[in-house]
Amino acid sequence: MTAYQDLLSHLRETAALEKIAQRLSWDQETVMPRGAADDRAEETGALEAILHARRTDPRISDWLARAEARNEVEARVLDMASRDYNRAMRIPARLASELARLTSLSQGIWADARAAEDPSAFLPTFEEVVRLKREEAQALSDGRDPYDALLEAYEPGTSAKEIGRVFDRMRPRLVDLCERVAGSSVKPAALDHVFPEQAQMRLSRICASAFGYDWTRGRMDLAVHPFSTGSGNDVRITTRVVERDPFNNIYSTIHETGHACYEQAIDQAYNFTPLGAGVSMGVHESQSRIYENQLGRSRAFTGWLYQRMTEMFGDFGVADADAFFATANRVAPGYIRTEADELHYNLHIMMRFDLERDLISGKLDVMDLEEAWNTRFKADFGLVVDKPSNGFLQDVHWPVGLFGYFPTYALGNLYAGCLMKSLRGSVPDLDTSLAEGHAAPATDWLRENLQRHGGLREPVETIRTACGFTPDETPLLDYLEEKFSAIYDL
Repeated sequence: MTAYQDLLSHLRETAALEKIAQRLSWDQETVMPRGAADDRAEETGALEAILHARRTDPRISDWLARAEARNEVEARVLDMASRDYNRAMRIPARLASELARLTSLSQGIWADARAAEDPSAFLPTFEEVVRLKREEAQALSDGRDPYDALLEAYEPGTSAKEIGRVFDRMRPRLVDLCERVAGSSVKPAALDHVFPEQAQMRLSRICASAFGYDWTRGRMDLAVHPFSTGSGNDVRITTRVVERDPFNNIYSTIHETGHACYEQAIDQAYNFTPLGAGVSMGVHESQSRIYENQLGRSRAFTGWLYQRMTEMFGDFGVADADAFFATANRVAPGYIRTEADELHYNLHIMMRFDLERDLISGKLDVMDLEEAWNTRFKADFGLVVDKPSNGFLQDVHWPVGLFGYFPTYALGNLYAGCLMKSLRGSVPDLDTSLAEGHAAPATDWLRENLQRHGGLREPVETIRTACGFTPDETPLLDYLEEKFSAIYDL
């Protein structure tokens, strides 16, 4: 075999083991017995040790030196393999294994502490997580901002400074729009009804199907924090149910369906290669956010959803489809990021971005995090945090060491705004289909122009190629201005 073929064979076996690790994580968050947490931590650490050894195998360097690319795909595989190898070589095997073991253990400790509203039960473990992540960041930084080294794992090609500039441009328009909405005399009502769990789950399956989720290659389960996992032909989603808030279930499901459909749509030829997964979390979030918001909360789709909910739940206190559209897009500051409206959502991300940068730099100590969170939240949202599960314990990301992940949510919103601008120009009858519960014209466009290419291009180039222009925040902010000005009569 050629050097390229030898390398690809090695990468495919490594990818297969990585998928096994993903299944372990899925199992832990859905059906694993609570008493198995310590065993799972050991299993995860052992598997990560094997994976790290494969990622740093000295043969990779030799194969990369001798391999010759015959086309664009092979060139991109070599480029990504080289980047991943160089990154892995900077992380000591001990650190990789210990991080995997500790973050697996931390997840269960966080979940128990969150349920008990007891930060003291979690903070000592979290101190260790942050210590190891700081060590990892230093190992990877090579003189750069250590936070950028962590960010690179989720959004290659960007930096904290660049993201900060984007946020600085976005914040004034977002804050101004939030203030004008708050001052409007239009006050859409919140839902006030009991929506049984089983019926919600039936409806969420209908919604996932409407957006093209392939059930023959996936499944849906319940989790404390909804997520999607997997690639290729095993891509699973989770959701959650609050009986007085069906939007939590419906839009969590549609959001995770966006992630899953991206993975299911990637060219099968890329499976088990570096190109066989979404190219970055920002691009991934562009899919989940456009499915959830620009499509799922559109006037057309909410009209269809209103009819389905009326059939399933009877009279639930909303007069008509127009009122339901306003209710589904109701703007109000709230504690929980995943339940935030489109205007406040990015403000949640900006806060987390600043706090986690301070944690990694050492400017903020773990034991001071709760106070820092509560102070910043009061300043940004005007609300006093009433309990830890509504504050710094709400998200799973930090407990499992995902520092650098949060800003990709806002980048995803930005990318989704750009994609929607091009999508509407390319599919002029989009609303007609959405009003009938058929998202295929939109999802087909996304599949063809973005999803099927997987990791073939760098993140910004992936969006630029799909949209036909360089992405920036203007299309998102213009979309928000137009949508909420109409709802709130601004």
